[in-house]
Amino acid sequence: MPFRTLRRRTLLQAALLGLAVAFSGSATAQKYPDKLIHLVVPFAAAGSTSILARLVSQYLSPQYGQQIVVDNKPGAGGHLGAEFVAKAPPDGYTLLLGTIGIHAAHALYPKLAYDPAKELQPVIILVDLPLALVVNPAFPAKSVQEFLAMAKAKPGDINFGSAGPGSSTHMTGELFQLMSGVKLTHIPYKGSMPAVQDVMGGQTQAMFEQLPTILPQIQAGRLRALGVTSKGRAPSLPAVPTIAESGVPGYESTAWFTIAAPAKVPGPIIQKLNADMNAMLGNADFQSKLKDLGMSAVGGSTEFASKYYATETEKWTKVIRAGNLRAE
Repeated sequence: MPFRTLRRRTLLQAALLGLAVAFSGSATAQKYPDKLIHLVVPFAAAGSTSILARLVSQYLSPQYGQQIVVDNKPGAGGHLGAEFVAKAPPDGYTLLLGTIGIHAAHALYPKLAYDPAKELQPVIILVDLPLALVVNPAFPAKSVQEFLAMAKAKPGDINFGSAGPGSSTHMTGELFQLMSGVKLTHIPYKGSMPAVQDVMGGQTQAMFEQLPTILPQIQAGRLRALGVTSKGRAPSLPAVPTIAESGVPGYESTAWFTIAAPAKVPGPIIQKLNADMNAMLGNADFQSKLKDLGMSAVGGSTEFASKYYATETEKWTKVIRAGNLRAE
């Protein structure tokens, strides 16, 4: 058979196969979901990730007529749960509530058993939110300036807890050290709530934590907020200054959460999830609940999410390298 004829036949077969796959994917998306969905939260229960996951479940479960089950799988800064999702069947029924640590600070873990950049694909950036530098009420510093003075006087004496290596609560603290020139001691936990409890109990002295997790404790006087990490003051803590206006000019760090799926989940299912979650984020009642938690809806296309990952990965990789950080 002549080469040109063989090539035309091969191209035609490839085109027909592509059409068949596209049709099959479209048909699959039309009936999706027809069973329960597992939404994996890669941290211990009761932190901001779990709070947001339950909101998503409460909104989408009735819409889908299928239960969205929230599964907490903590460990390795979120990577145990993320790897579980990456290796799950690519059918759209196992999703991940992803974080900075998984999608943008994975350089901290050079020996991961999976590649989050290649084995997970973004569905949507759900929300972003500020964090706050909080301390135990008995801690002497009552402002960021006093905190900095204490840290500079005794490098390494002040410790700060985090939800785990590479988490936003960890990386925000590393950025603080890099920009302020102070040295703190990092104490990682398997989730935010164990870390918060130890700050309240006096076992650790400070933490950079997401507002939804700590607002009740701040309001009850069990934690003292010294500064928020966002560019402007947080509406839920209007009396608390930003860290940037309190002695670390230009400092800004926000946490963000995403929905991600195994890399080979068909495009039509990913696009359906993206459209449904954009509609959820545009719902006035859902937005009101986010506002009460100090969160802001982001949304957008899967392409936007991919670009967001890339920008954030560049930012946090620089912090990791500057601090010579590494987690085993």
